[in-house]
Amino acid sequence: MSKRGYAASKKLLTGLIGAPIAHSASPAMHERAAEALGLRGHYQLIEVAGADAAGLSLMLEGVRRLGFAGVNVTYPYKEAVVPLLDELAPGAAAMGAVNTVVVKDGRLIGHNTDTTGFARAVAPLLAPAGNAVAVIGAGGVGKAIAFALASLKVSDIRIFDSEPARAATLVSLLAPLGGARIAANVEDALSGATGLVNGTPVGMLPNRGMPVAAALLHEKLWVADAVYSPLITPLLAAAQAKGAQIMTGRELAIYQAADAFELFTGLAASTEVMGKAFDEVMAARSAAYHAA
Repeated sequence: MSKRGYAASKKLLTGLIGAPIAHSASPAMHERAAEALGLRGHYQLIEVAGADAAGLSLMLEGVRRLGFAGVNVTYPYKEAVVPLLDELAPGAAAMGAVNTVVVKDGRLIGHNTDTTGFARAVAPLLAPAGNAVAVIGAGGVGKAIAFALASLKVSDIRIFDSEPARAATLVSLLAPLGGARIAANVEDALSGATGLVNGTPVGMLPNRGMPVAAALLHEKLWVADAVYSPLITPLLAAAQAKGAQIMTGRELAIYQAADAFELFTGLAASTEVMGKAFDEVMAARSAAYHAA
């Protein structure tokens, strides 16, 4: 679809379902990307905590009927929405988690751009061979991270979750791709690892916890966090203090948003424009925090 054709057809209405999401940089990224392409974009935050399947169904029906091109889905609903959709893209079906829902011909189609976005973000950190990566958390974002690592041919993925059944489920889903195992604990996951990824919300403001004890971090380990509020989480601060290479949630946030925007519109979003919007949101938030 051409830029002119999409702009002439309707306003670009997209949004985000999840809780808590008041901190999200997605509205700024998507609206700025739309503006750069000459579109009239509005990105609506749909924050509803504790929604059950019936509640999620009502929200998704609204998305279907109210002219949305699609919505993103975040914690805690990335897995809960799966059975409520009309169709799943192959990647989303394989992992059982969705972060992007596209409305096409009245049908709701689930995708996962956390996977494609994280793959783009983490690739520069991986060694040419011999990668062993610990993934903490086997929920919606943890699944996407693990599948992204598998797509990059990481042959040793250690999955730890505080709910062992979730880790076991993820390892079974990854079985066709090979190389994933359940970690008995965080120490087991990190034993001999070259990389660590936090796929849990631990460390997201106002939480100031750490999913991994600082004593387990060291300078030969790269450490990535899916959380971006704050940009330097307690985990990343502790890793920096140990001399480890870190990756904030910035790149994942930008790349998954760009991939979702393209699914919504058929148009390629500028990651440079989205990145600038993200940085402005984070700078304003930091200034407000320090002024308080």
